Amino acid sequence: MYFFKSMSRFKMAMFTMAIALSIASLPCVALAEAVAETGTEPELLWVIGSGQKIELGQIAQLTLKQDYGFLDGENTKQYVRSYGSIPSEREIGAVFPASEDQQWVAYFEYTDSGHIEDKEKDKIDADALLESYRKGTEQVNKEVSDDNKMFVDRWFVEPSYNESLHSLTWSILFHDINNEDIINYNIRMLTREGYVSAILVSDPEHLEADRKVFESQIISNFSVKPGETYSDFDPATDKKAEYGLTGLILGGVGLLAAKKAGLIAVMAVFLKKFWFVIILPFMWLWRVIRGKSKKNEESAADEPSPNENIPS
Repeated sequence: MYFFKSMSRFKMAMFTMAIALSIASLPCVALAEAVAETGTEPELLWVIGSGQKIELGQIAQLTLKQDYGFLDGENTKQYVRSYGSIPSEREIGAVFPASEDQQWVAYFEYTDSGHIEDKEKDKIDADALLESYRKGTEQVNKEVSDDNKMFVDRWFVEPSYNESLHSLTWSILFHDINNEDIINYNIRMLTREGYVSAILVSDPEHLEADRKVFESQIISNFSVKPGETYSDFDPATDKKAEYGLTGLILGGVGLLAAKKAGLIAVMAVFLKKFWFVIILPFMWLWRVIRGKSKKNEESAADEPSPNENIPS
């Protein structure tokens, strides 16, 4: 079932202030500016899971289980724009749990990169990749303010390729100038002419548990549509990517190019801002909608009216 929700700027501002006070490293000014720059309230079309099939763009689909919420690509972009950030324009959806015990969010994107060959599946050099990340962040740290500096610690999950699923997985642990840990968990699922990114945003303390839920409840219910799978690739007609698995881990560029340009560090800095400014309000808004949905379900038992089940 779909739900519309509009949240007042006052409530949003109060929430971001509460988050800022509760997390020592949270950039309060950045959060306040993000809210202040919002001219209109985001009205988002939410989906509450009931075991139905959800479209992830034109390329994939997901069975959305009960107690999970979903925003499609356009609504995800709308939310990002409404709070002063810039979407990648590749978003095809976002999923997050209703349970108060689970504090993670999963984002899905599709990149029409061309078919990525997996010839490097047995030659992924984790040490070289980590060194590339380090050098990139070191270079960018010379050009950004202290608040935006990030430092590469280690692989939380080393890159690995699942040949049967044609998926690539990895996770890197960073920290900022205040020694606050920053982490996400990446899965890239190769398709006929590109790849789907599934990004789990969590924290080091809960990532292992969140990862299990994410993989068992979300990824296991994800599928690429027939005709768009990796095995559907036709070398005679379909375009090919200019990079392989190593380039994919480095954000869609070659290893040498990433070292020179420091693109990975730029991506990491964006991730840090995205986590604080977007993810936390996102989760709060979903909890509000889920709570109101439950109240509506209870009231519907006494006064069964279809209009009363739609949150205002």
